[in-house]
Amino acid sequence: MEKTTVSKATLGRLPEYLRTLRDLAPEDGTHISATAIAKKLSLGEVQVRKDLAAVSGAGKPKLGYEIGELIEEIEHFLGYDQLTPAILVGAGKLGKALLQYREFERYGVKISAAFDLNEKPIIIGEKTEVLPMSQLESFCRDGHIRLGIITVGEGSAQEVCDRMVGCGIEAIWNFAPCKLSVPSGVLLQNENLALSLAHLNNQLCNHN
Repeated sequence: MEKTTVSKATLGRLPEYLRTLRDLAPEDGTHISATAIAKKLSLGEVQVRKDLAAVSGAGKPKLGYEIGELIEEIEHFLGYDQLTPAILVGAGKLGKALLQYREFERYGVKISAAFDLNEKPIIIGEKTEVLPMSQLESFCRDGHIRLGIITVGEGSAQEVCDRMVGCGIEAIWNFAPCKLSVPSGVLLQNENLALSLAHLNNQLCNHN
């Protein structure tokens, strides 16, 4: 099926549909209805049908969606069926936690290596290398790296970002608590953990 443009909200729900489908047991059968998916995720049935129509079309009458086929279609739409090579810069506590999270590959991203200020390569987890920053450009060039993850402090985040862009990286996932400047055509996703926590705490304090 040809890919279509979907809203950011729909794009955010598709991984949840995928997780739900993957978690189904063999005894759940080979097909699932939009109604059943909506119930599992506490969503509206109309919304689920609309979301899935963007990646799969309509389900079969009285049967719904063939589970294996729908999983493949969502994975293909999200790009999970081919691994995007990524690198991470900043092997502190947050960086190490991300490096040891093995679920990224289920969602189409493989962190090929990390970089920090160490002078010699070290190993984190089972196999991920943390390389010296001096090797960043050559590694990205030779490995055709397209995605970069920033987990350094605010003071050096823009410099790291600029070096990633200079390496030809096309998308940046930023965990530094600051705004970054990227050229047109480079994708930037900011994750402000402190802001998210403050928002959650505010909701908690005002919850009746």
